[in-house]
Amino acid sequence: MGISVSAALSTASLSLAAANSSSTSAAAHNPQPTTTRTADTVELSASQQVYQLYNQGQSVTQISTSLSLPVAIVNTYLGITSGAG
Repeated sequence: MGISVSAALSTASLSLAAANSSSTSAAAHNPQPTTTRTADTVELSASQQVYQLYNQGQSVTQISTSLSLPVAIVNTYLGITSGAG
């Protein structure tokens, strides 16, 4: 009483194929809602961006240029006042 390896493999393959086709057809009849997972992102306000760039060592002029803000606004966000007055 022996069992053929090729027969055992072909039987296992048929069982696996049947299981895959039944799960595929079940999924086709009961579609699940798809959700796209994205990384969490935080949108910083202009003043928060100014603080972050300043703390990273950028000058007021560099910050003004990179954020397309007037130098006066960057100074205001940083609490920098001019000596005139």
